[in-house]
Amino acid sequence: MNYGKKKAAKRQKQITSKSAMQAKRVGVRLFKALLLCIIVVAIAGVAGGGLFVKKIIDNSPDITPDDVKPQGFTTLVYADDGTTEIERFVAAGSNRVYKTIDEIPADLQHAFVAIEDERFYEHNGIDIKGIVRAGVSLISGGSQGASTLTQQLIKNNVFPNFVNEKTFYDKLQRKLQEQFLAVSIEKQMSKDEIMEAYLNTINLGQNCLGVQSAAKRYFNKDVSELTLSESAVIAGITQSPGNLNPITNPQKNQKRRDKVLKNMLKQGYIDQAAYDEAMADDVYARIQSVNETQTDSSNAYSYFVDALADQVMNDLQDQCGFSETQAYNAVYSGGLSIYSTQNQSLQQICDEEANDDSNYPSNIEYGLDYALTVTRADGSTENYSSGHIKKYVKETYNKDQGLLYKSEDAARAMVEEWKSTIAQEGDTYNEVINISPQPQASITLMDQYTGQIKAMVGGRGAKSTSLGLNRAYKGSKRQPGSTFKILAAYAPALDLDEMTLASVIDDKNYDVGGGKTIKGSKGDVSMRTAIALSLNSCAVQTSDLVTQDVGMEYCEKLGISTLVTNKVVNGKTYSDNTKTLALGGLTDGVYNYELCSAYAAIANNGVYNKPTLYTKVLDHDGNVLLDGTGESHQAIKDSTAGLLTSALQTVVEEGTGKACQLDNMPVAGKTGTTTSNKDLWFVGYTPYYTCAVWGGYDDNKECNSDTKFRFRIWKGIMSRVHENLETKDFVMPSSVEQKSVCTISGYLANSSCPSVTEYFATDSLPDQSCPGHKNHSEDYDSEENDSKSHDTNSDNTGNNTGTNTGDNTGGTTGGNTGGNTGGGDAGGGNTGGGDTGGNTGGGDTGGNTGGGDTGGNTGGGDASGNTQ
Repeated sequence: MNYGKKKAAKRQKQITSKSAMQAKRVGVRLFKALLLCIIVVAIAGVAGGGLFVKKIIDNSPDITPDDVKPQGFTTLVYADDGTTEIERFVAAGSNRVYKTIDEIPADLQHAFVAIEDERFYEHNGIDIKGIVRAGVSLISGGSQGASTLTQQLIKNNVFPNFVNEKTFYDKLQRKLQEQFLAVSIEKQMSKDEIMEAYLNTINLGQNCLGVQSAAKRYFNKDVSELTLSESAVIAGITQSPGNLNPITNPQKNQKRRDKVLKNMLKQGYIDQAAYDEAMADDVYARIQSVNETQTDSSNAYSYFVDALADQVMNDLQDQCGFSETQAYNAVYSGGLSIYSTQNQSLQQICDEEANDDSNYPSNIEYGLDYALTVTRADGSTENYSSGHIKKYVKETYNKDQGLLYKSEDAARAMVEEWKSTIAQEGDTYNEVINISPQPQASITLMDQYTGQIKAMVGGRGAKSTSLGLNRAYKGSKRQPGSTFKILAAYAPALDLDEMTLASVIDDKNYDVGGGKTIKGSKGDVSMRTAIALSLNSCAVQTSDLVTQDVGMEYCEKLGISTLVTNKVVNGKTYSDNTKTLALGGLTDGVYNYELCSAYAAIANNGVYNKPTLYTKVLDHDGNVLLDGTGESHQAIKDSTAGLLTSALQTVVEEGTGKACQLDNMPVAGKTGTTTSNKDLWFVGYTPYYTCAVWGGYDDNKECNSDTKFRFRIWKGIMSRVHENLETKDFVMPSSVEQKSVCTISGYLANSSCPSVTEYFATDSLPDQSCPGHKNHSEDYDSEENDSKSHDTNSDNTGNNTGTNTGDNTGGTTGGNTGGNTGGGDAGGGNTGGGDTGGNTGGGDTGGNTGGGDTGGNTGGGDASGNTQ
């Protein structure tokens, strides 16, 4: 602006006037005030932010190195050689096998550092440079993480619920605490310790937690054997386990793997030659090849493993004081090492013989086992089971065997037909269908000297579910028939010196009260002959001599746990302490493995070893948690065991068990056949092993066409088991001597007596000579079916073949008024049986739905008497 001299002076006067100066001062003051406010607000903001951050940090959990180590590990099961892995118990979030840092190759460690945290060995838990870089990336529209390996470790093990964060505050709070704790834990742990914990924690896809599980899943090798290329593949998964899975997304993983290798080269972990070799490796073809041969993790556990898991969980509760939940968690996610007693070669033999159709009757039928939970449109639930189908078939077609079909298709068709009778619009179904070939079988093979179960088969046919019906273990109680004569009558009589093998018993019709008679027709026979021919009258008379109370005691000393002393069913009281105890007419029945262990005690000079499925169980840290050396006691005298073994050899050599003779090994054993051939047994032993085989229908149908299949199975197993074993004889103990006795009187023979050399316990040697008589002889009946013309124990309540999805096999009261049906993980109630119906549970909840009047769900019919 152009001012003249006069105007300039005027303008200067205006500027320096009093009013102008005041206005200027006001403006300056306002500016200072504003600046001061901004500073105050900033300070307050910083202070407030600091307090906010401090409060979050103050609320951080206190942690120790143990808190950042992974929890939940795979339990490994080994065969009896101590090294062969036969199974893995894996619960959700526990497919992890821990490896120490020394077992993890350096290339794998460096691969994770190169791609996830290049300054891992330099920072103190948080990477300031990484945070700045991530911030710049975020401002520029990119996305780059800044979490260190230490932070990731804390996030996974201290804040495992981070995936459920819903608000920015939740994420900010966790992030601040994570950084604070990272710095804290770095002061407590070395870098190697942090790396070890991290590599055992991370999710690497395909339900793999930690690098060992990933190495086995993708390459079927131990982590220590991984190559550089394979290490880069695994490290590349971490950022996004689902998206970078090398099986389902090999191209995406390859791109990430290439970046891992480039970073390793750039950061000096590998040289150019190693880089070039790894880049040229066709690693993804190898991954796909391994994937094709990987065992599907959803496959059902074997019968042996099912029983093993049950025994370990029970022992953890009984011996270590675990709760049921704690025992379950220990087995399925505790990282235990369970050293089983299973011999894989012997197990394979048993599996093959049990599933060889040529061992069975030619007319194969198919048994249906069913459970259903229906959710109606209004949200209510109803539960059904096999018993309802059986009742429907009875009422509609007047067929008693409503759970047996000529084919699997016919069984499934009947399920659909029955479902149509209960269907409503808007229904949803949760059903479990198991169809198995019939007749069935169960097998236990045991080392009698240790009590170790070497093999177990709980059924014939494909096993479709874990922890289902195990006919050899606790899932099925069956009537033992005449196998019980040894345990409940003859063993006590010999052990108490009440009788000898030469004692004469009159095989006659024998009144047991209540209008019942046990038939007999052989006349005077020795105990040896009575055992060989499985004569019922003789067994009951012997039982009466020692009393049933004593017989029960001996059965329990020999490990039978299922005897009933007082059981009320539908207002009626049942007990096994009856005149027909020795004939095996029991209220519930016996378990196959317990009957096997009872005979194993006889084979082991009278020493009973509690049957065990493991030798030891180690915790995750390698400490012995359980010792598999079970209970052991002298159940009967060694002399009694020797005498019984000799008599049981006669059963196989000349009596009812001739079909079980082996070419290269002596055999001692006992047959058992219940009324109408519903339960078929052979329990026998050699100087090496004891084996129990049961055969029959789950639904208690009579085995009329072929009762000898149990012998074919037993002989098929034991002939192969002993194929390459040295021939041995049974050794009679020094407490047994031989004497020549009269076959008619049982006294010491004189010159005119028909005589035989017999074994006696030294404390019960005969001292009376025979007074003389006419010539007489006895011979053995070679028929397998020795006596079935009697009726025994019509009051028993039948067998119990409870299963996760099945019911109790019924007797006259419907199998304990029904069985357990489970249609879900924990489901179950009782499926009605007998005349009273019952409760049925088909899912996680139970409901009341009527059973039927045709016996238990899979049972019904008359009492399980027994003959041979």
